[in-house]
Amino acid sequence: MRIITIVFVLLYGICTTAQEDKVRPFDVEADLFGGTILKHNPDISHLITEHPTGVMLAYNRKTYGFEPWERRYNFPDVGYTFVYQDMKNEYLGELYSAYAHYNFYYWKRRLQFRIGQGLAIATKPYDRETNFINNAYGTTVLSSTMLKLSYKKNNIFKNIGFQAGVTIIHYSNANLKAPNNSTNTWAFTAGLNYFPKAAEFPEYIPMGEKTPYKEPIHFNLTLRGGANQSDINNSPRYGFVTITAFVDKRINHKSSFTAGVDAFFANFLKELIRYESIAYPDGDVTGEEDWKRFGIFVGHELHFNELSFVSQLGYYVYYPYDFEGRFYNRLGLKRTFGKHLAGSMVVKAHGAKAEAVEFGIGYRF
Repeated sequence: MRIITIVFVLLYGICTTAQEDKVRPFDVEADLFGGTILKHNPDISHLITEHPTGVMLAYNRKTYGFEPWERRYNFPDVGYTFVYQDMKNEYLGELYSAYAHYNFYYWKRRLQFRIGQGLAIATKPYDRETNFINNAYGTTVLSSTMLKLSYKKNNIFKNIGFQAGVTIIHYSNANLKAPNNSTNTWAFTAGLNYFPKAAEFPEYIPMGEKTPYKEPIHFNLTLRGGANQSDINNSPRYGFVTITAFVDKRINHKSSFTAGVDAFFANFLKELIRYESIAYPDGDVTGEEDWKRFGIFVGHELHFNELSFVSQLGYYVYYPYDFEGRFYNRLGLKRTFGKHLAGSMVVKAHGAKAEAVEFGIGYRF
């Protein structure tokens, strides 16, 4: 998960570096927040003791239409966020996180929606001897996803404005190392913003006449891989391979629909089947179950220039061993290189329970 975030930041830089010679005003924000840890999993009930609090700082670089995608998405911000959070639990400790983010605007640019992906440092991760109570974070370095919805008003008094809203912050290591029950913080935020060069903000470049855009159906092959482990603490980490064949249909500048098939070869399942057959001889697992799985899926891609956000929902049609249910989902990023090649980084999960980070390379015919 550390790698997926690093590559996300690199891709973010690729998308913005070419525009750095343009004048781009910015603002900064400072928020205080307080909330609660959501009980998405009963296994972390003992860690929800008080209401976490924290501080959020953000830098927002403005866009005003130099690139067509900026105009299509109503001139979003691109920026960075830093978050300090005290989990108010002696076993969870504190978290320090940094994100690359996009801000999207609605309702005459008064309503701001932020989505950010980044890294977090946990001060008290799980330790078999000193902190075995923390079954949420199995590693010191975590991945973190942030969603923030705020009412925002710039320049209320001498370049100083105000914002307030709600935020969800997710911390997880995507099953890179057990335990990994993760946490989700729901918080209320409020703070001030400062727009140092508001008077120099240029005029937005209008979108102009919207032109229809579509592409014929294309066939794709993608090879994905990575490493993960089962939920058994201190179990070994194993590599996996996923082969995906799918079709995509681009219906406009923003959206593509996809549908395809997956073949999963996850070695951790082979070991998990062997372990359960020995540890629970009276259970339902015999040790002879097949560890391979095959699924079908439908999905969507939201395009931002060469970068796109991937979402998929799948169902295992071949499922000899019961692991987390027959439905699975993917969320992540994809970067195209020319007309045919693409790299992707997605989190494969079963609902809110992550199984692995899949790093992929694909070819579009």
